Amino acid sequence: MDKILVEVSARHLHLSREHVDILFGKGHQLTPKKDLSQPGQFACEEKVVVKGARGEMKMSVLGPERKESQVEVSLTDARSLGVEALIRESGDIEGTAGIKLIGPCGEVDLTKGVIAAKRHVHMTKADAEKYGVTNGQIVSVKVDTDGRSLVFGDTVVRVSDSYALAMHVDTDESNAAGIKGSAMGELIK
Repeated sequence: MDKILVEVSARHLHLSREHVDILFGKGHQLTPKKDLSQPGQFACEEKVVVKGARGEMKMSVLGPERKESQVEVSLTDARSLGVEALIRESGDIEGTAGIKLIGPCGEVDLTKGVIAAKRHVHMTKADAEKYGVTNGQIVSVKVDTDGRSLVFGDTVVRVSDSYALAMHVDTDESNAAGIKGSAMGELIK
């Protein structure tokens, strides 16, 4: 079976239109810095300070804008910030912790939205058919690295024709497997 690209998704946040206006000024448009592997997704020039009970971190904003703002951190980041980050799929923020966002033009006190993103594999419908999996299915992905090979269980498959084939893990997970930037993995059902 073909290998799947495994990418490291570092801490970042997604912002709603309302919060872009508050943090960067009314009518501000996010400035694309670099395209990401998922079509239409991009890292922005804009950064925001995320402040928790114990600490703060400057984080990159990813575009485009979302319906609701959300902050994605590793569990280690969450401890450093002094906030609980539930492991969730992106966009599933009900019942999650809030945090303060500080931009050059204003501040936002999020009442929810802090998550540690559940590791996942993006696939098109054709990819899912090829690998014999369905949207929402939980699989494992084996990554062979020098001295730190690892099988990532509890990996959710996300299927949409707007995706490109790639698995995303956070920095804690990439460090555990010795992944530097990206690696190749084997899907195990």
